[in-house]
Amino acid sequence: MTIADIKKLTEEKMDKCVNQLKKELATVRTGRANPLILDKVLVDYYGAPTGLRQLAQVSVAEGTTLVITPFDKSIIKEIEKAIVKAEIGITPNSDGVVVRLAFPPLTQDRRKELAKQVKAMGEESKIAVRNVRRDSTEAVKKLEKSDNLPEDAIKDGQEQIQKVTDKFIKIIEQTVSEKEKEVMEI
Repeated sequence: MTIADIKKLTEEKMDKCVNQLKKELATVRTGRANPLILDKVLVDYYGAPTGLRQLAQVSVAEGTTLVITPFDKSIIKEIEKAIVKAEIGITPNSDGVVVRLAFPPLTQDRRKELAKQVKAMGEESKIAVRNVRRDSTEAVKKLEKSDNLPEDAIKDGQEQIQKVTDKFIKIIEQTVSEKEKEVMEI
């Protein structure tokens, strides 16, 4: 393994950290209806926990309401139970054919609380990126011992890894900042 291989692997792992953060942030509720909030909802479908979006069509109506149309009408009660159990903060309403989730406007206190959650998710991602940096730096140090690389090459490799780390930390901060703005927007 070379320093270039380690750098490439580092970038791939850090990219995964950023993608995971984006997935998590998509499930944070804002004032608008977002079908991604239902990704965490698992419905007991004939004894097997199944993702809600696999069992129903989810659409947005009027920007503040999600309409869930199950493919199998007999599971409407199970869908309602699963939504309540997932604690997404919205009570489902059913008419026997579809389930509606009306997103009430967020209070200022709730917005601040959500912004704190978003910041915490960002910090967790930064920690994950720094852990990747630590592992990569150790891998470069091992190269020094095993391949008898000069000290300058090792220092250069570590600097490259630090630059990659800085780039991904900046991406995380920007992503978190955008989500905080979205949450605080009325």
